Amino acid sequence: MEAQTQSPESFEKNGSLEEQNIESKHEEASRASAFKSLGFLDRYLALWILLAMIIGVVLGNFVDGIDRALHQGKFVGVSLPIAIGLLIMMYPILCKVQYEVLHLAFSKRELWVQITFSVFVNWIVAPFLMLGLAWAFLPDKSELRNGLILVGLGRCIAMVLIWNGLAAGDSNYCAILVVINSILQIALFAPLAVLFINVIGGADEFKISYSTVATNVAVFLGIPLGAAVLTRVSIRYFAGSTRYETFMKWLSPWSLIGLLYTILILFASQGRQVVHQIVSVVRVAAPLTVYFIVIFVTTLAVTHRLGFGYRLSVTQSFTAASNNFELAIAVAVATFGPDSDQALASTVGPLIEVPVLIGLVYLVKFLGKRWRWTG
Repeated sequence: MEAQTQSPESFEKNGSLEEQNIESKHEEASRASAFKSLGFLDRYLALWILLAMIIGVVLGNFVDGIDRALHQGKFVGVSLPIAIGLLIMMYPILCKVQYEVLHLAFSKRELWVQITFSVFVNWIVAPFLMLGLAWAFLPDKSELRNGLILVGLGRCIAMVLIWNGLAAGDSNYCAILVVINSILQIALFAPLAVLFINVIGGADEFKISYSTVATNVAVFLGIPLGAAVLTRVSIRYFAGSTRYETFMKWLSPWSLIGLLYTILILFASQGRQVVHQIVSVVRVAAPLTVYFIVIFVTTLAVTHRLGFGYRLSVTQSFTAASNNFELAIAVAVATFGPDSDQALASTVGPLIEVPVLIGLVYLVKFLGKRWRWTG
């Protein structure tokens, strides 16, 4: 039998393919380990959120007077139980950001390219897409439409860390985007809300107040952000980084506890409306579902085409698709009241976002494996 020979080019090609296979296996192992490294609360977050929603709806429908009780105390126009949950949820997440080394990250040109792309998608593409979908699906329901617009303006700074972790995205870059979106929301949320609802929407009866929106944004983003910076700097300076890591191990679970508590309270206070206005819920769910899928898939396709690595593309896509529904709900409740259709529409946000984005986590992991997408 004649011996088969291989040219140097063939050896080089085979070697390259072998290296790609090894690299691909390393990437898959990394994604699996990233999922396993998540804590018990993080790993089964979808289940806990679903249970919190169900318990909230049950309480809202079968416990007499619970909705009135939850709205008695007020803090800047938002019920005290919801306000407490929002602050507890935001603070630990913002404490994770490495503020002391951000200036080093910002010195890299490559990072500015990534940030510019993210800001464009998050603050131009995504809000206008939600605005268009709100008008397309709800032309006759201005109250529901306005609630949906508020959801579109709230760029995610909490849940995105969970989705990013489940899909093995770049955690450091995700933390940087959390800070940037927090600052931009403080500056842009109120004027964009006025532009989209009062000016473009031509709202008359349901006009939104700039001062009310700005106050809510300043309180529910400004306070936890300022407290997080002060906490990190002071503890690291006076007690050292080791003590701070110990503090964060204790503090971190409180973010998810705050999230679950907030969702439970929200659905308890809106439980009757969710059940009795099921047609409105379905009408709001349709544009939300389209929004999450379109913005995620489009961002993922563009970043893949531009040659971004898997981890950065995942972070960009989930940051674009996730929304700060907590802030949207706070603004809707403070502006239009807890029993308003605007509040109902914003409350439907997490009801749709959670299952859709969990599905997108599995989709992007499948595509990463199928495309042998590394980086």
